[in-house]
Amino acid sequence: MKLTATSLNPLAPLMNQPFFVGLLACSLCSLGIALLAKEPGNSCAWKGGNRSGLTHLTALTGKSRTLINCAMSSAAVTVVVMAWTNSLIISMPFSIFSFVITWVFMRNKGRRAAAAMLQIWPEVTDHLISAIHSGLSLSEALVGLSTRGPELIRPHIHAFHQELLVSGDFVGATERLKAKLDSQGSDQILEAILLAKSLGGSELLQIFRTLGDFLRQDLALRKEIEIKHGWIKNSAHLSSAAPWLLLLLLSSQPGTAQSFAQPGGIMILLIGLILTSVAYLWMGKLGQLPNPPRVFG
Repeated sequence: MKLTATSLNPLAPLMNQPFFVGLLACSLCSLGIALLAKEPGNSCAWKGGNRSGLTHLTALTGKSRTLINCAMSSAAVTVVVMAWTNSLIISMPFSIFSFVITWVFMRNKGRRAAAAMLQIWPEVTDHLISAIHSGLSLSEALVGLSTRGPELIRPHIHAFHQELLVSGDFVGATERLKAKLDSQGSDQILEAILLAKSLGGSELLQIFRTLGDFLRQDLALRKEIEIKHGWIKNSAHLSSAAPWLLLLLLSSQPGTAQSFAQPGGIMILLIGLILTSVAYLWMGKLGQLPNPPRVFG
């Protein structure tokens, strides 16, 4: 059996295609830009005086990084599918799916951060109750969260402490802290502190205990709903992905790739792409739980 370059390297036929080489080069460039952007304080500048052209690389915004991650994901999936099927027509739907799914995943980071913020408020009430029991004032108990509170709110509480030291306006600093935290739980806790500060806090401990119990019950109910929604969403994800996984398995045969290269096959792929995208976005919209409304926002 005579060994050839093609038998040793299954990607050899693809390396002769300009599209594949350009796609691989773009993905490597995107990877380099993403790694450069993740370096803290990193900037690319010409050394040795002013020069024409690019002088420095400005910091990338969150949206730019999202687009870069989506492009990298799409390029990687396209390369893998083309290596498997050797068909550009079949690779395109998978490239689009990977771009959209990565975009949705990156855009949902804000929702995941908001969901994580909802989990900490019962713990915050416990810290405040413990601090008040130990004889600290309301301002001292609130400032103490910058060292003993949950990690998510420590920077906000530290900024509140610095502002309080400079201005001495407890009410104004608390209102600005409430706007920064932007959560139903923080609104209720800070409003209780403001009321106790202005009207007296003889019942403040009981208010915090009741509020902590209410927040825990609300979180437990929300978690139960999320679990049930998760079952439905996972089933829908599997139903959406199954036809395309079957296509990917069948497309390893040359006859399948040739069939979908015809106008009728392209139309079938296009219709399937549109229907799957609409169903996926609609499913995500229906399965999304609304954030609790802010009463004192």
